[in-house]
This record gives sequence, structure tokens and C-alpha cells, in this order.
Amino acid sequence: MDLSVVDVPERSRYEVSADGKVVGFSAYHLIAEGVLALPHVEVEPAFEGRGVASALMRDSLDHIRGRGLKIVPICPFAQAFLERNPDYADLVHTG
Repeated sequence: MDLSVVDVPERSRYEVSADGKVVGFSAYHLIAEGVLALPHVEVEPAFEGRGVASALMRDSLDHIRGRGLKIVPICPFAQAFLERNPDYADLVHTG
């Protein structure tokens, strides 16, 4: 399965595609200068348990880091991903 993740700013989300078909997304919105809230991550049921949501989180967080932004993880999946991947802890907004 070939996965790709792209930022779709006009829809305020990162989308993950499997073999060219969008199968999930991670929504975001700006809550303060340089800070994005991550309220929802969703993957089609047929793709759950196959690492798609984790790939979506990794690629979107890498992109967010590259933009010099911080995050507020609201979605339970995003929170759990950050707990399992402490190398992204520096992205969490603490203010």
C-alpha cells in the first residue's frame, strides 16, 4: 500500500491517500499565532489497524514542525500518538 500525506489548507486538514484514494484526514485550525489545534483524526474503517492513522500523524507533525508551529492535541488518537512517540513532545504548546 502506497501512502501519501498532503496538507489541504483550504479544507484545514491533512489528507492521507492510499494508492491515490483519500482514506483519512487530520483536521486542524489556528487557535493562536503559530498554534494549531488538532481536534479530529479519522481513517476509513477498511484502513484501520494498518498504520494509516499513524503515518498520517507522523507526516503531518513533521510538516507542522517544518513550519515552526506548535500544536494542541484535542483528538484522543492524537494525544495517544504523542504519548507513544515522545520525539514529537516539543511540538505541544504549553502556554
